Amino acid sequence: MRRMGYRMATLTNGSAELSRLRKFTPQSGAPWALLNVTVIDGTGGPAFGPTHVVIRDSRILSVTNKHDSFGGLASGDYSAVQPSGVREEHCFDLDGAYVLPGFIDAHAHVGAPDQVETVDYVYKLWLAHGITRVREVGSLGIPFDQMREAAIRSRSGELLAPSIHPYLAFGAESDEPVTSEKTARQWVARARERGAEGVKFFGAAPALFKGALEETRALGMGSACHHSQQSTPRANALMTARWGLGSIEHSYGQAEVMYRDRLLPATPADYNYSDERTRFAEAGKLWTQGAGPSDPAWSDFLDELIALDTTLVPTFTVYSAARDAERARNRDWVADYVSPQLARFFTPCDHRHGSFFGNWGTEEEVAWKGNYKVWMQFVRDFSLRGGRVCIGSDPGFIHSHYGFSFVDELELMREAGMQPLEVISAATLRGAELLGIEGEVGTVEANKIADLIVLEENPLRNFKVLYGNGHLISDSAGNQRRTGGIDVTIRNGQVIDSRDLLRQVRDTVRDLRN
Repeated sequence: MRRMGYRMATLTNGSAELSRLRKFTPQSGAPWALLNVTVIDGTGGPAFGPTHVVIRDSRILSVTNKHDSFGGLASGDYSAVQPSGVREEHCFDLDGAYVLPGFIDAHAHVGAPDQVETVDYVYKLWLAHGITRVREVGSLGIPFDQMREAAIRSRSGELLAPSIHPYLAFGAESDEPVTSEKTARQWVARARERGAEGVKFFGAAPALFKGALEETRALGMGSACHHSQQSTPRANALMTARWGLGSIEHSYGQAEVMYRDRLLPATPADYNYSDERTRFAEAGKLWTQGAGPSDPAWSDFLDELIALDTTLVPTFTVYSAARDAERARNRDWVADYVSPQLARFFTPCDHRHGSFFGNWGTEEEVAWKGNYKVWMQFVRDFSLRGGRVCIGSDPGFIHSHYGFSFVDELELMREAGMQPLEVISAATLRGAELLGIEGEVGTVEANKIADLIVLEENPLRNFKVLYGNGHLISDSAGNQRRTGGIDVTIRNGQVIDSRDLLRQVRDTVRDLRN
C-alpha cells in the first residue's frame, strides 16, 4: 500500500524494504534498483511516480516512470515490471518512498580543532542529513594539505564523508606577503597548484582583490566572498561582482550598495569591529538603512547581479540565532547531537568568533528580525528575476549545527517566500551549477552520479521530516512521538544507513559527556 502523510506505527512492506536497503552493499558491475518510488528530481519540476531508479556502480543507469515522456500512461502493469538485468534480490520495492538528489552545502566548514573533537562527527552528521557534497570555503583552522587529502579520499570513497570541494582563504599559507597585484595572482596560481578549487575572500585592497579574481577566472577556479565590514567601503558586493566574483556569501556588502542618503552604514561613535557583540548588534541594522523594493537602486542592483551571473549564498541559518538566542540554544537536537566541544565554542566568549550572546536582549533581536524581513525580500526578488540562490549553512558558528542547520536553511528559504520545489532545487541543482558540475550531479537523471536521498515522508509537505531527529506528531489519543528523518543516503553509488550514523553520533556525544 502506498503511504501518504505520516508513517504508521506498524511497518509496511515499504518500511521493511527500507530496512533491507540500509544493510545492502552494492556489488561491482551489478545493477540494483529502487522500485515504485516518488522522485523529486531537483529540476524544480513536480514530483512523479511510481518510478524505478536503477543504479550500477557509481551511476544512475535509468529512471523509468509510470508515465511516458508525453505524459500518457505506460502500457501494462508498470508496478509489476522488474527492470531488465536486475536480480530480484537487488530490487527494493519502496512503495512510494521519496527519492531526491543528494544535497549540496554551498557554504560549509569541516570544523577547526577548537570547534569539534573529531571530523568524523561532522561527516556523519552531514551524510545523515543527505548532504553528499560540500563546498568547503576557506579551510579555516585546518592546514590546506589536510583538507586537500580529505577531498581526494572523499571523492574516491575511501573516506566516509560527503565529496569535498575545497577552497582556500585568500592570502592564507603564503610563502610571502600578498602585497601587490602580481603577488596576488601568484598566490592564486599556487593555490590552484596545491589543489584548491576556489578562493574564499573576506576583502582586500581593491587592486589585489581585482587581480586575484581575474586570476581565479583565468584558471577556471571558483570564488566566494564574505564581504568584511572593514573591507566593504573599498569593495562592496557590486564592485566585486563586476570584477568577476562567483558568489556572495552571507548578507554583508549588499545593502550598502543601495544606501540612498549615506555612503556607509551609521554606527555609534565608539563602535569597535573587534568587539563581537557590538559587531553583530550593528550588523542587524544594515538592511534597514538602505533602499527598499520600490526604490530604483534595489531593482538596478538586482538586475546587474543577475546579468553578471553572480550567485547568492545567504546562509540565513547562521544568523538566525540573533533573532531568538534562547531558541537557538535549546533546539530539539542540541541535547543528543551537539558535542561538548562545539557547545563550549558556542558559549558566550569575547575571543571566539560568533560567540557573542552574553548580553543579547530584546532590542538586538527586534533589530535582527527587521533586518531579515528586508534581506529575505532581496533574496526572493533576486530569485524571481532568475538569479541563482544556493543553500549554505556555515556550520560551526553562531549556533549553526552540522547537518541540522542545513535543513534549517531550507525552512528559512521557505520563510523568504521560495516554494518548496524551488528550495529543493536550490539545495541540489543550483549548488551543482555553482560548482560547475551540473552535468554530473544535482538531479535524478540517467548517467548522473548516484548521489541520492531516500526517505519515507514527503519533504515538500514539511521540511521538518528531513531533520535527523525527525519531528513531533501526535495521534487522535494525544500520544506524541517523533517521526521522519532520512533513511538512506546514497553517495557515489554507496548505500549509507543514515539512521545508524545518527545513532553513532548520539553514542559519541554521550560518551564524550561522561
